[in-house]
Amino acid sequence: MLDESLLDAPEALAEADRRGLLRGAAEAGARVRTAVRLAAEAGITELKPDGRPRAVLIAGPGTAPAGVADLLGALAGVGCPVTRIHPTGVAPAAGALRWELPGWAGPVDLLLVATPDGSEPGLSLLVDQAYRRGCTIVAVAPARTPITEAVDGAHGLFAPMATAPYDQDAPLAASAPGVLWALLTPLLALLDRAGLLAAPPEALQKVADRLDHVAERCGPAIATYNNPAKTLAADLADALPVIWTEGPTAGPAGRRFTAALAELAGRPALTAELPEALAAHSVLLSGALAAGADPDDFFRDRVAEAQALHARVVLLRDRPSGGLSAAPAARELALSHDTAISELEPEEGGELETLAEMIAITDFAAVYLALASGA
Repeated sequence: MLDESLLDAPEALAEADRRGLLRGAAEAGARVRTAVRLAAEAGITELKPDGRPRAVLIAGPGTAPAGVADLLGALAGVGCPVTRIHPTGVAPAAGALRWELPGWAGPVDLLLVATPDGSEPGLSLLVDQAYRRGCTIVAVAPARTPITEAVDGAHGLFAPMATAPYDQDAPLAASAPGVLWALLTPLLALLDRAGLLAAPPEALQKVADRLDHVAERCGPAIATYNNPAKTLAADLADALPVIWTEGPTAGPAGRRFTAALAELAGRPALTAELPEALAAHSVLLSGALAAGADPDDFFRDRVAEAQALHARVVLLRDRPSGGLSAAPAARELALSHDTAISELEPEEGGELETLAEMIAITDFAAVYLALASGA
Protein backbone atom coordinates (compact mmCIF):
# COMPACT_ATOMS: atom_id res chain seq x y z
CA MET A 1 0.00 0.00 0.00
CA LEU A 2 1.21 3.49 -0.85
CA ASP A 3 1.30 6.01 1.99
CA GLU A 4 0.38 9.11 -0.03
CA SER A 5 0.68 11.32 3.06
CA LEU A 6 4.41 10.56 3.06
CA LEU A 7 4.81 12.20 -0.34
CA ASP A 8 4.18 15.65 1.15
CA ALA A 9 6.31 15.09 4.26
CA PRO A 10 9.91 15.95 3.21
CA GLU A 11 11.43 15.03 6.56
CA ALA A 12 9.66 11.66 6.62
CA LEU A 13 10.80 11.02 3.03
CA ALA A 14 14.39 11.76 4.00
CA GLU A 15 14.13 9.41 6.97
CA ALA A 16 12.70 6.63 4.77
CA ASP A 17 15.37 7.13 2.11
CA ARG A 18 17.99 4.78 3.56
CA ARG A 19 19.47 4.09 0.11
CA GLY A 20 20.06 7.75 -0.78
CA LEU A 21 17.80 7.52 -3.83
CA LEU A 22 16.45 11.06 -3.64
CA ARG A 23 19.95 12.45 -3.27
CA GLY A 24 21.03 10.46 -6.31
CA ALA A 25 18.12 11.77 -8.37
CA ALA A 26 18.80 15.35 -7.35
CA GLU A 27 22.49 15.04 -8.20
CA ALA A 28 22.01 13.64 -11.71
CA GLY A 29 22.97 16.95 -13.31
CA ALA A 30 26.11 17.18 -11.19
CA ARG A 31 27.01 13.61 -12.21
CA VAL A 32 26.81 14.62 -15.87
CA ARG A 33 29.11 17.60 -15.33
CA THR A 34 31.61 15.50 -13.38
CA ALA A 35 31.48 12.78 -16.03
CA VAL A 36 32.14 15.34 -18.79
CA ARG A 37 35.18 16.60 -16.90
CA LEU A 38 36.52 13.10 -16.24
CA ALA A 39 35.97 12.14 -19.89
CA ALA A 40 37.94 15.18 -21.01
CA GLU A 41 40.76 14.36 -18.58
CA ALA A 42 40.81 10.80 -19.97
CA GLY A 43 41.32 12.21 -23.46
CA ILE A 44 37.94 11.31 -24.97
CA THR A 45 37.17 14.82 -26.19
CA GLU A 46 40.50 14.99 -28.04
CA LEU A 47 40.15 11.68 -29.89
CA LYS A 48 40.45 11.69 -33.68
CA PRO A 49 39.12 8.29 -34.78
CA ASP A 50 40.05 6.85 -38.18
CA GLY A 51 36.50 6.39 -39.39
CA ARG A 52 33.45 4.79 -37.84
CA PRO A 53 33.39 1.35 -36.22
CA ARG A 54 31.48 -1.39 -38.01
CA ALA A 55 29.57 -2.22 -34.83
CA VAL A 56 29.45 -1.15 -31.18
CA LEU A 57 29.34 -3.89 -28.53
CA ILE A 58 28.41 -3.05 -24.93
CA ALA A 59 29.03 -5.26 -21.90
CA GLY A 60 28.29 -4.78 -18.22
CA PRO A 61 26.23 -6.17 -15.35
CA GLY A 62 22.67 -5.25 -14.45
CA THR A 63 20.08 -2.89 -15.81
CA ALA A 64 22.28 0.22 -16.06
CA PRO A 65 24.48 -1.09 -18.91
CA ALA A 66 21.35 -2.52 -20.51
CA GLY A 67 19.82 0.95 -20.42
CA VAL A 68 23.04 2.46 -21.78
CA ALA A 69 22.99 0.05 -24.73
CA ASP A 70 19.30 0.74 -25.37
CA LEU A 71 19.77 4.51 -25.30
CA LEU A 72 22.93 4.53 -27.43
CA GLY A 73 21.23 2.30 -29.98
CA ALA A 74 18.27 4.68 -30.21
CA LEU A 75 20.48 7.76 -30.48
CA ALA A 76 22.84 6.23 -33.04
CA GLY A 77 19.91 5.14 -35.19
CA VAL A 78 20.77 3.24 -38.35
CA GLY A 79 24.27 4.73 -38.54
CA CYS A 80 25.85 1.85 -36.65
CA PRO A 81 24.43 -1.27 -34.95
CA VAL A 82 24.70 -1.16 -31.15
CA THR A 83 24.53 -4.58 -29.52
CA ARG A 84 24.57 -5.54 -25.87
CA ILE A 85 26.55 -8.64 -24.91
CA HIS A 86 24.34 -10.42 -22.40
CA PRO A 87 26.13 -12.09 -19.49
CA THR A 88 25.81 -15.73 -18.56
CA GLY A 89 26.41 -17.40 -15.20
CA VAL A 90 24.84 -19.23 -12.30
CA ALA A 91 24.20 -16.11 -10.21
CA PRO A 92 24.16 -12.31 -10.60
CA ALA A 93 27.34 -12.03 -8.52
CA ALA A 94 30.41 -10.28 -9.89
CA GLY A 95 32.51 -13.43 -9.75
CA ALA A 96 29.92 -15.62 -11.49
CA LEU A 97 29.19 -13.55 -14.60
CA ARG A 98 30.85 -14.22 -17.96
CA TRP A 99 30.70 -12.44 -21.32
CA GLU A 100 31.65 -13.74 -24.76
CA LEU A 101 32.33 -11.76 -27.92
CA PRO A 102 30.24 -12.79 -30.93
CA GLY A 103 32.18 -14.79 -33.47
CA TRP A 104 32.22 -11.99 -36.03
CA ALA A 105 33.77 -9.34 -33.73
CA GLY A 106 37.16 -8.11 -34.91
CA PRO A 107 39.48 -5.14 -35.58
CA VAL A 108 36.79 -2.88 -37.05
CA ASP A 109 34.51 -3.15 -34.00
CA LEU A 110 34.33 -1.15 -30.77
CA LEU A 111 33.84 -2.77 -27.36
CA LEU A 112 32.40 -0.58 -24.61
CA VAL A 113 32.57 -1.86 -21.04
CA ALA A 114 30.24 -0.07 -18.59
CA THR A 115 30.04 -1.19 -14.97
CA PRO A 116 29.29 0.54 -11.64
CA ASP A 117 31.34 -2.18 -9.90
CA GLY A 118 34.53 -2.89 -11.83
CA SER A 119 35.51 -6.06 -9.98
CA GLU A 120 33.98 -8.59 -12.39
CA PRO A 121 36.62 -11.14 -13.52
CA GLY A 122 34.41 -11.95 -16.50
CA LEU A 123 34.77 -8.41 -17.84
CA SER A 124 38.55 -8.59 -17.53
CA LEU A 125 38.48 -11.85 -19.50
CA LEU A 126 36.26 -10.19 -22.11
CA VAL A 127 38.71 -7.29 -22.45
CA ASP A 128 41.57 -9.76 -22.96
CA GLN A 129 39.53 -11.62 -25.60
CA ALA A 130 38.71 -8.35 -27.40
CA TYR A 131 42.39 -7.36 -27.37
CA ARG A 132 43.37 -10.66 -29.00
CA ARG A 133 40.66 -10.11 -31.63
CA GLY A 134 41.92 -6.60 -32.36
CA CYS A 135 38.84 -4.72 -31.13
CA THR A 136 39.10 -1.15 -29.88
CA ILE A 137 38.30 -1.11 -26.16
CA VAL A 138 36.85 1.68 -24.00
CA ALA A 139 35.69 1.21 -20.40
CA VAL A 140 33.79 3.32 -17.88
CA ALA A 141 33.99 2.07 -14.29
CA PRO A 142 34.97 3.30 -10.82
CA ALA A 143 38.63 4.25 -10.60
CA ARG A 144 41.17 1.88 -9.04
CA THR A 145 39.15 -1.27 -9.75
CA PRO A 146 40.47 -4.47 -11.40
CA ILE A 147 38.96 -3.60 -14.77
CA THR A 148 41.31 -0.61 -14.94
CA GLU A 149 44.39 -2.85 -15.10
CA ALA A 150 42.76 -5.11 -17.70
CA VAL A 151 41.98 -2.16 -19.99
CA ASP A 152 45.47 -0.68 -19.56
CA GLY A 153 47.01 -4.06 -20.39
CA ALA A 154 44.89 -4.24 -23.55
CA HIS A 155 45.97 -0.70 -24.59
CA GLY A 156 42.39 0.48 -24.29
CA LEU A 157 40.96 3.76 -23.04
CA PHE A 158 39.64 4.01 -19.48
CA ALA A 159 37.34 6.80 -18.25
CA PRO A 160 36.70 6.92 -14.49
CA MET A 161 33.03 6.73 -13.55
CA ALA A 162 31.66 9.84 -11.84
CA THR A 163 31.04 8.64 -8.29
CA ALA A 164 30.30 10.31 -4.95
CA PRO A 165 31.89 9.47 -1.58
CA TYR A 166 28.66 7.99 -0.24
CA ASP A 167 28.54 5.50 -3.14
CA GLN A 168 31.03 3.40 -1.20
CA ASP A 169 28.66 2.99 1.77
CA ALA A 170 26.56 0.33 0.05
CA PRO A 171 26.45 -1.45 -3.31
CA LEU A 172 24.84 0.70 -5.99
CA ALA A 173 21.52 -0.46 -7.41
CA ALA A 174 21.89 -0.58 -11.17
CA SER A 175 18.71 1.49 -11.58
CA ALA A 176 19.68 4.01 -8.91
CA PRO A 177 19.38 7.60 -10.19
CA GLY A 178 22.78 8.94 -11.16
CA VAL A 179 24.32 5.57 -12.08
CA LEU A 180 22.88 5.68 -15.60
CA TRP A 181 24.23 9.17 -16.29
CA ALA A 182 27.63 8.39 -14.77
CA LEU A 183 28.03 5.49 -17.22
CA LEU A 184 26.24 7.01 -20.21
CA THR A 185 27.82 10.48 -20.37
CA PRO A 186 31.44 9.47 -21.22
CA LEU A 187 30.13 7.08 -23.88
CA LEU A 188 27.98 9.83 -25.40
CA ALA A 189 31.12 11.99 -25.65
CA LEU A 190 33.03 9.08 -27.19
CA LEU A 191 30.42 8.25 -29.83
CA ASP A 192 30.14 11.96 -30.63
CA ARG A 193 33.85 11.92 -31.47
CA ALA A 194 33.30 8.77 -33.56
CA GLY A 195 30.56 10.52 -35.54
CA LEU A 196 27.82 8.08 -34.52
CA LEU A 197 25.64 10.64 -32.73
CA ALA A 198 25.58 14.32 -31.79
CA ALA A 199 26.62 14.93 -28.18
CA PRO A 200 29.12 17.81 -28.12
CA PRO A 201 30.14 19.35 -24.77
CA GLU A 202 27.57 22.13 -25.09
CA ALA A 203 24.77 19.58 -25.59
CA LEU A 204 25.87 17.64 -22.51
CA GLN A 205 25.88 20.89 -20.55
CA LYS A 206 22.25 21.43 -21.60
CA VAL A 207 21.48 17.89 -20.41
CA ALA A 208 22.93 18.72 -17.00
CA ASP A 209 20.92 21.95 -16.87
CA ARG A 210 17.69 20.10 -17.80
CA LEU A 211 18.35 17.49 -15.09
CA ASP A 212 18.85 20.30 -12.56
CA HIS A 213 15.58 21.89 -13.70
CA VAL A 214 13.71 18.62 -13.21
CA ALA A 215 15.27 18.22 -9.75
CA GLU A 216 13.89 21.64 -8.82
CA ARG A 217 10.38 20.72 -10.09
CA CYS A 218 10.34 17.22 -8.59
CA GLY A 219 12.20 17.65 -5.29
CA PRO A 220 10.74 16.42 -2.00
CA ALA A 221 9.89 19.95 -0.85
CA ILE A 222 7.55 20.50 -3.84
CA ALA A 223 3.93 19.54 -3.07
CA THR A 224 2.30 16.69 -4.99
CA TYR A 225 -0.20 18.92 -6.82
CA ASN A 226 2.71 20.85 -8.40
CA ASN A 227 5.20 18.00 -8.67
CA PRO A 228 4.94 15.83 -11.82
CA ALA A 229 6.94 12.95 -10.30
CA LYS A 230 4.90 12.80 -7.09
CA THR A 231 1.70 13.09 -9.11
CA LEU A 232 2.76 10.16 -11.28
CA ALA A 233 3.71 8.12 -8.20
CA ALA A 234 0.31 8.80 -6.62
CA ASP A 235 -1.43 7.90 -9.91
CA LEU A 236 0.32 4.52 -9.90
CA ALA A 237 -0.60 3.64 -6.32
CA ASP A 238 -2.27 0.19 -6.36
CA ALA A 239 -2.16 0.17 -10.17
CA LEU A 240 -0.39 -1.90 -12.79
CA PRO A 241 1.54 0.61 -14.93
CA VAL A 242 1.03 0.01 -18.64
CA ILE A 243 3.66 2.26 -20.20
CA TRP A 244 3.06 3.31 -23.80
CA THR A 245 5.82 5.22 -25.52
CA GLU A 246 5.99 7.27 -28.69
CA GLY A 247 9.08 8.76 -30.26
CA PRO A 248 12.60 7.41 -30.93
CA THR A 249 13.97 8.07 -27.44
CA ALA A 250 10.75 7.56 -25.46
CA GLY A 251 11.01 3.79 -25.96
CA PRO A 252 14.31 3.42 -24.06
CA ALA A 253 13.03 5.88 -21.42
CA GLY A 254 9.93 3.73 -20.92
CA ARG A 255 11.95 0.55 -20.61
CA ARG A 256 14.24 2.29 -18.13
CA PHE A 257 11.15 3.30 -16.10
CA THR A 258 9.95 -0.30 -16.10
CA ALA A 259 13.34 -1.52 -14.84
CA ALA A 260 13.48 1.17 -12.14
CA LEU A 261 9.96 0.36 -10.92
CA ALA A 262 10.93 -3.30 -10.51
CA GLU A 263 14.36 -2.81 -8.96
CA LEU A 264 13.72 0.21 -6.75
CA ALA A 265 10.02 -0.01 -5.90
CA GLY A 266 9.30 -3.71 -6.38
CA ARG A 267 6.49 -2.85 -8.81
CA PRO A 268 5.65 -4.81 -11.98
CA ALA A 269 4.98 -2.86 -15.16
CA LEU A 270 4.41 -3.49 -18.85
CA THR A 271 5.78 -1.38 -21.67
CA ALA A 272 5.27 -1.21 -25.42
CA GLU A 273 5.73 1.32 -28.19
CA LEU A 274 2.90 3.00 -30.06
CA PRO A 275 1.13 2.20 -32.31
CA GLU A 276 1.84 -1.54 -31.77
CA ALA A 277 0.98 -1.16 -28.08
CA LEU A 278 -2.67 -0.64 -28.96
CA ALA A 279 -2.97 -4.12 -30.42
CA ALA A 280 -0.63 -5.75 -27.91
CA HIS A 281 -2.52 -4.47 -24.84
CA SER A 282 -6.11 -4.12 -26.06
CA VAL A 283 -7.19 -7.45 -24.56
CA LEU A 284 -5.41 -6.63 -21.30
CA LEU A 285 -7.42 -3.42 -20.97
CA SER A 286 -10.68 -5.24 -21.55
CA GLY A 287 -9.91 -8.13 -19.21
CA ALA A 288 -9.73 -8.61 -15.46
CA LEU A 289 -7.31 -5.71 -15.02
CA ALA A 290 -9.63 -3.14 -16.61
CA ALA A 291 -10.96 -0.49 -14.24
CA GLY A 292 -14.56 -1.48 -15.04
CA ALA A 293 -13.93 -5.23 -14.83
CA ASP A 294 -15.61 -5.70 -11.42
CA PRO A 295 -19.20 -4.36 -11.42
CA ASP A 296 -19.47 -5.10 -7.68
CA ASP A 297 -16.42 -2.95 -6.88
CA PHE A 298 -18.67 -0.10 -5.71
CA PHE A 299 -20.03 -2.28 -2.90
CA ARG A 300 -16.62 -3.65 -1.85
CA ASP A 301 -15.65 -3.26 1.82
CA ARG A 302 -12.69 -0.91 1.42
CA VAL A 303 -11.54 -1.54 5.00
CA ALA A 304 -11.64 -5.34 5.12
CA GLU A 305 -10.83 -6.10 1.47
CA ALA A 306 -7.73 -5.23 -0.48
CA GLN A 307 -8.22 -2.96 -3.46
CA ALA A 308 -8.28 -4.76 -6.81
CA LEU A 309 -5.30 -4.15 -9.07
CA HIS A 310 -6.28 -2.23 -12.18
CA ALA A 311 -4.21 -1.15 -15.15
CA ARG A 312 -3.29 2.49 -15.58
CA VAL A 313 -1.81 3.73 -18.84
CA VAL A 314 1.25 5.98 -18.70
CA LEU A 315 1.70 7.75 -22.04
CA LEU A 316 5.36 8.73 -22.34
CA ARG A 317 6.02 10.54 -25.56
CA ASP A 318 8.55 12.65 -27.36
CA ARG A 319 7.35 14.79 -30.22
CA PRO A 320 7.08 12.42 -33.20
CA SER A 321 8.56 13.50 -36.51
CA GLY A 322 6.19 14.43 -39.32
CA GLY A 323 3.33 15.25 -36.96
CA LEU A 324 1.99 11.69 -37.10
CA SER A 325 0.89 10.47 -33.68
CA ALA A 326 -0.99 7.51 -32.28
CA ALA A 327 -1.64 9.38 -29.02
CA PRO A 328 -5.30 10.23 -29.84
CA ALA A 329 -6.01 6.57 -30.59
CA ALA A 330 -4.23 5.58 -27.37
CA ARG A 331 -6.37 7.95 -25.31
CA GLU A 332 -9.53 6.71 -26.99
CA LEU A 333 -8.66 3.05 -26.34
CA ALA A 334 -7.83 3.64 -22.68
CA LEU A 335 -10.90 5.73 -21.94
CA SER A 336 -13.20 3.35 -23.83
CA HIS A 337 -12.23 0.70 -21.26
CA ASP A 338 -12.57 3.09 -18.29
CA THR A 339 -8.77 2.96 -17.86
CA ALA A 340 -7.16 6.04 -16.35
CA ILE A 341 -4.28 7.58 -18.27
CA SER A 342 -1.30 9.68 -17.15
CA GLU A 343 0.65 11.64 -19.75
CA LEU A 344 4.21 12.88 -19.71
CA GLU A 345 5.64 15.00 -22.51
CA PRO A 346 8.92 16.92 -22.09
CA GLU A 347 9.40 20.60 -22.71
CA GLU A 348 10.92 21.66 -26.02
CA GLY A 349 14.63 21.18 -26.52
CA GLY A 350 17.24 19.04 -28.20
CA GLU A 351 16.95 15.27 -28.41
CA LEU A 352 19.28 14.68 -25.47
CA GLU A 353 17.52 17.30 -23.34
CA THR A 354 14.04 15.85 -23.83
CA LEU A 355 15.39 12.35 -23.21
CA ALA A 356 17.01 13.54 -19.98
CA GLU A 357 13.74 15.09 -18.80
CA MET A 358 11.72 11.92 -19.42
CA ILE A 359 14.26 9.77 -17.60
CA ALA A 360 14.62 12.19 -14.69
CA ILE A 361 10.88 12.58 -14.01
CA THR A 362 10.26 8.84 -14.17
CA ASP A 363 13.32 8.20 -11.99
CA PHE A 364 11.91 10.53 -9.34
CA ALA A 365 8.50 8.84 -9.66
CA ALA A 366 10.05 5.38 -9.13
CA VAL A 367 11.91 6.70 -6.08
CA TYR A 368 8.75 8.22 -4.55
CA LEU A 369 6.87 4.95 -5.15
CA ALA A 370 9.69 3.06 -3.44
CA LEU A 371 9.78 5.34 -0.40
CA ALA A 372 6.02 5.73 0.05
CA SER A 373 5.41 1.98 -0.24
CA GLY A 374 8.23 1.05 2.14
CA ALA A 375 10.26 -0.83 -0.51
